[in-house]
Amino acid sequence: MPSAVFQAPWSRQLKIISTISAALLLAIPLFLMTKAPPTPSLLFSIALALPPAILLLGALFMVRGYVIQNNNLFVLRLGWRTRIPLQDLRNASADPSAMQGSIRIFGNSGLFGYTGLFQNKKLGRYRAFATDHDQAVVLNFPTKTLVITPDRPERMAEILNRHTS
Repeated sequence: MPSAVFQAPWSRQLKIISTISAALLLAIPLFLMTKAPPTPSLLFSIALALPPAILLLGALFMVRGYVIQNNNLFVLRLGWRTRIPLQDLRNASADPSAMQGSIRIFGNSGLFGYTGLFQNKKLGRYRAFATDHDQAVVLNFPTKTLVITPDRPERMAEILNRHTS
């Protein structure tokens, strides 16, 4: 089957959160450098390095798009991709309210995306590779649930449902 490519549009909320977070993570070390002692301690050096490291880590895990190819869904990241085999996919459905009321268990909730492990009443525990809650597509597998947010959710669900047995 030929590949299908989808973008991962950012919601207005994600743009605002990412901009403010990035500005703070860059401002903290700049501010600390104005208060630097003549011989900085290890703790001070860590305080300088940690905010930019967090920013870089968030950027590396950013979701840039999605590709369906050879019975796999690839989540495109910055310089790498996450492969999700589709052979056990039960169904996929576009659901703009899928992530409402979610609690982050582990992961990132707003620095360049919503990625990681989440939970809510509607889906239970699920893994998200999201950038815009309103574009959610829910993928149901026998042992897991995934949420992605492509630019054309209905089309993505339609193509993914061709992979169900």
